[in-house]
Amino acid sequence: MQFEVWAPQAGRVTLQCDGVTHALERDPERAGWWRGEAEAREGSRYGFAVDDGPVLPDPRSRRQPDGPDGLSAVVDHERYAWRARWPGRPLPGAVLYELHVGTYTPEGTLDAAAERLGHLAELGVTHVQLMPLCPFPGTHGWGYEGVSLWAVHEPYGGPEALKRFVDRAHELGLGVVLDVVHNHFGPSGNYLPVFGPYLTDTHHTPWGAAVNLDAPGSDEVRAFLIGSALAWLRDYRIDGLRLDAVHALVDTRAYHFLEELSEAVDALAAETGRPLFLVAESDLNDPRLITSRAEGGLGLHAQWNDDFHHALHTTLTGESQGYYADFAHARLGGLAKTLTGGYFHDGSYSSFRQRHHGRPLDRTRVAGHRLLGYGQTHDQVGNRAQGDRLSALLSPGLLACAATLILTAPFTPMLFMGEEWAAGTPWQFFTDHTDPELADAVRRGRRREFAAHGWKEEDVPDPQDPATRDRSCLDWSEPEREPHARVLAWYRQLLALRHGQPDLTDPDLADTRVAHDEERRWLAFRRGDVLVAVNLAPEPAELPLGVPHARVLAAWEPVDKPGADGVVRLPGESAVVLAQD
Repeated sequence: MQFEVWAPQAGRVTLQCDGVTHALERDPERAGWWRGEAEAREGSRYGFAVDDGPVLPDPRSRRQPDGPDGLSAVVDHERYAWRARWPGRPLPGAVLYELHVGTYTPEGTLDAAAERLGHLAELGVTHVQLMPLCPFPGTHGWGYEGVSLWAVHEPYGGPEALKRFVDRAHELGLGVVLDVVHNHFGPSGNYLPVFGPYLTDTHHTPWGAAVNLDAPGSDEVRAFLIGSALAWLRDYRIDGLRLDAVHALVDTRAYHFLEELSEAVDALAAETGRPLFLVAESDLNDPRLITSRAEGGLGLHAQWNDDFHHALHTTLTGESQGYYADFAHARLGGLAKTLTGGYFHDGSYSSFRQRHHGRPLDRTRVAGHRLLGYGQTHDQVGNRAQGDRLSALLSPGLLACAATLILTAPFTPMLFMGEEWAAGTPWQFFTDHTDPELADAVRRGRRREFAAHGWKEEDVPDPQDPATRDRSCLDWSEPEREPHARVLAWYRQLLALRHGQPDLTDPDLADTRVAHDEERRWLAFRRGDVLVAVNLAPEPAELPLGVPHARVLAAWEPVDKPGADGVVRLPGESAVVLAQD
């Protein structure tokens, strides 16, 4: 079997495979690369030593049976016999469901999660978005501290379990999206700098030295990241990737890394005949990110829209701390602005940043599905001191209003696991660092962060305590009980409407028209012949929508169709969806 590794500054590189050491030779055709052959089979353990140093895992390891610090293992992707004949499922018209494998079920494995995929197919979502799967220290964690970017966390089940999960999802008609982290590497098991200049001091990020995208040696680092991305899409038949915090990918080249990545993914989609897509997490509010390469953009297919989340969250909860301040001040007008313009900060002043932020999005050129709209995510729940969901803050009626706005808005909706039944379990920040000093640093840092916002140390969950993860696991008995069952039925009804009403998946962002009343706390918008209205006040409200000929498609509380005056009479804390005849 052929082995190879990039180590441009090494004077000597050896391979250890199944306990036997082999000297590698420089590749005459690729500068900095070393190669050699050794007897190996599926599961063979191997690693590389640079200049007679310790044997380290392969930077491009396909499997880490003993975690990030252990030896790599050979994986033959051709061994798996795929069952599903899958043509793919594109992003337009999609509904995503963010899922953390380690807490979706108490077992915390891919196989256990696969057994629950029938629930999602019945719910009406189209794609499961898995939080990161790369190996990280210990058993339980969020997954954003991975190093081996080709490998699957072994406690989740490893490579074969991911293939079984994807196969089962495809059998049920569900696409699979994977969250990948290119903007930093985890602090534990990160041996990449031993092999080459994967990091650079030219730029700095919140996690330290930046990933090297534009300094000397960056050609191979970019190829490393793009190769990993394509491997998930090709070897595991993943349908799309969510790119973590792309604003932290510092690249001064004229040919930006994200443009190069999007070009490579589009080429693979053409080769495989399957639609593939990239969704970015970005706080830049820069429409060039989701503008096609032909029009001078970076060519990503969509981005998370935190502005919609912030406007919705402050409207529902009244919270105004930190980055919520501007949205809380704007009240319903802020939510109306995001529903029609996509971004709230489109060049406006951001008090949180103390500067102007963003630029306008051209609604005539950017399709609505390129923005993801959501009321909860792993970040927005898990980065609260106690991991409290909206269900801990709002009444069932207001949760129904939130669901209505998310699932009928002109964006691609995304749900966070358990949201669909108003899960009563929190989702907290948890880690399982095996390095005692790192574990203590994370614990102290978490408590210090929230102490600055007035929280007592004892009220902030210990990330290293196994009970913190256990509390965060979904309780699958809840959907059968009230009020959870009623909320779940509402989500199912709204999703069925979204799939059944073409106006609700119309990509024309400019077609959305909004009306609202700040004092009486109602908001309504129209998309084609579909009208959506929510009353966030506890008292009933009369909404002069001017729709005398409309029928009720769905209502959280009983609602009569509008009279001849075109007024909709909506109970307090409730929502309605109507169709204009």
